[in-house]
Amino acid sequence: MTDLEAVSSEFLGRRLRELRLRSGKSLRAVARELGISASAVSQIERGQMRPSVSRLIAFVSAIDVPLAAVFDQPDSPDQEPTQTFAIRRSWEVSPIRLDGGVTFRRLSPVPAPDVEFFESTYPPGAVSTAHGQFLKHDGYEVGTVTSGELTIEFESELVILAPGDSITFPCTRPHIIGNRSPDTTAVATWLIVHRSI
Repeated sequence: MTDLEAVSSEFLGRRLRELRLRSGKSLRAVARELGISASAVSQIERGQMRPSVSRLIAFVSAIDVPLAAVFDQPDSPDQEPTQTFAIRRSWEVSPIRLDGGVTFRRLSPVPAPDVEFFESTYPPGAVSTAHGQFLKHDGYEVGTVTSGELTIEFESELVILAPGDSITFPCTRPHIIGNRSPDTTAVATWLIVHRSI
């Protein structure tokens, strides 16, 4: 597998701006929903500030698009599987590096209705939120750690996952995902389902 360079902050910002404009929401409306200033949203959209995992998920939730939409090229038509299968080669979609060094990589070859499948890489000491606030969003989450160790912190529980361990929980349950190791990177695959199957 080719190790792709993460997309630039400018690409991520342009893509978020395009998705926000498509949604019809103003910069100020998104800022209100995120609880930050319109200037901070503008800085994210101009690539001057990288969002944390929690801020990115809150952003896409505010404009009602799946996280997977962020990986598509700006101005590209929405892709839907129109044949019996779809293929995406490892070199075709770059990962997205967020604040704190956390990297997301979409694993599904094309956006799939109501399902998101991606890989997250947490460098040593990285957490899903730079703000210390618990994250919650729509859907049901299923994750498996493939290397390293991840900690899932809920409001009243702490779960440590080693390689091969899996977890599932409703995304509406407040949580923080992190890598408490001082020297080992953690990698996990995640499936988020947005409706009952």
